[in-house]
Amino acid sequence: MRLYKILSILLEYPSGELAEHWHDIEACIDSLDHASDADKIALHAFIDWAKSLALLTLQANYVKTFDQSPENALYLTHHLFEEQDRERGPTLVELADYYKSQGFEIENNELPDYLPLILEYVSTLDDETQARLFLKQSAEACEIVAANLESVHSPYASLVRMIERHGRLAELAA
Repeated sequence: MRLYKILSILLEYPSGELAEHWHDIEACIDSLDHASDADKIALHAFIDWAKSLALLTLQANYVKTFDQSPENALYLTHHLFEEQDRERGPTLVELADYYKSQGFEIENNELPDYLPLILEYVSTLDDETQARLFLKQSAEACEIVAANLESVHSPYASLVRMIERHGRLAELAA
């Protein structure tokens, strides 16, 4: 499930530690199971773009893309429920409880619907079928976020689209 771990890392706020490990991530991509050639090409293209920027520029781009643009928020329930929808809170509680029942700890008081956290969880699952079935629940929100990112030509769009595609693969297998 290294693909999902890599996607989780790439969708987190870019740190100096990340910038120090581009080469390691690239080497890992080439040996990924469950990643198509198109996935690998998209991951390398994203890293090439990210590496071409100074870390502060990459960080500023991330903040502008995700933190200052609600339509691109990586909190997936934001895209599925109206702002005042009473269903969002219980959904978040259910997801947090599910993680806890699986022995997965949420760190840094993050909301359970944060896409990098979802990917982190999925990366701990035993097989690709389980991972895709879990991601299936995120596919609709990922489709919305990917379309929003594509509309502003964000390099992050290809990563979110990849996650959506892997979730949709579970639908095809069902």
